[in-house]
Amino acid sequence: QVQLVESGGGLVQAGGSLRLSCATSGSIFGPDVMGWYRQAPGKQRELVAQITKGGDISNYTDSVKGRFTISRDNAKNTVSLQMDSLKPEDTGVYYCSLRRLWGQVFWGQGTQVTVSS
Repeated sequence: QVQLVESGGGLVQAGGSLRLSCATSGSIFGPDVMGWYRQAPGKQRELVAQITKGGDISNYTDSVKGRFTISRDNAKNTVSLQMDSLKPEDTGVYYCSLRRLWGQVFWGQGTQVTVSS
């Protein structure tokens, strides 16, 4: 089993920055992919960014490219999301995730990000 605990959400004005962190515990394997998803009110959960264990492969949804940066510290078993130039449309609950090679997904409890205009 894997446990994921997010932190770092909050309220920020448009143009500001936030850094989300996700602490992991349990069995983490080499091929596991970690990521951040978000869910805005009335919308489906969407992938924001994901990264491989080696950090050599990462990808982002188009709307956050150039503004968000995902990183992973395998020694500390953490994954972070640096969010800059935030926009009101970035508002939502952000979830940390871990996806096994065979498709099983673990989720954190989520952290609220609110960007005011």
